[in-house]
Amino acid sequence: MRIGIASDHRGLKLKTKLLKYLKKKGYEAIDFGTTSESKVDYPLFGFRLGEAIAEKEIDYGIAICGTGIGISIACNKVNGVRCAKVDNVKEARLTRCDNDANVLALNGTMPTFKALDIVDMFFKTPYSNEERHQRRIDEITEYEQNREKDTYVNETQIEVSIEEE
Repeated sequence: MRIGIASDHRGLKLKTKLLKYLKKKGYEAIDFGTTSESKVDYPLFGFRLGEAIAEKEIDYGIAICGTGIGISIACNKVNGVRCAKVDNVKEARLTRCDNDANVLALNGTMPTFKALDIVDMFFKTPYSNEERHQRRIDEITEYEQNREKDTYVNETQIEVSIEEE
């Protein structure tokens, strides 16, 4: 499994520890930067990680910034990326099982032991492939593909989707 990992300056320390951990566990871990504590803009690193997912250079990604929020937003701007900002192992399990997330976002101040537990859960949890979850992922993918064509989801489609629950 090829795992890309990117951070801004505030996530560098955690990223460095996670890179070593992933390699020790036998993953092919690829560093997408940053490599110094000099201040950088997290979107650039989030976009690069997202593009690597979209281009199938890597199978999964880990994105880290001060809160994990900004870099997750940047990653999610890339079509085909399903990045989840995760704070605990339950969220890591559910985002893989239900959402088939392909990028995990963490905050750079998270204790290392907690991050390792989250990473382990994320990578050991398979996608459930349940029809309701796949339908929702397909809706997101369709929206991504069609938004540039000026198409939109109409209110009837939304009402039907909600009533099906």
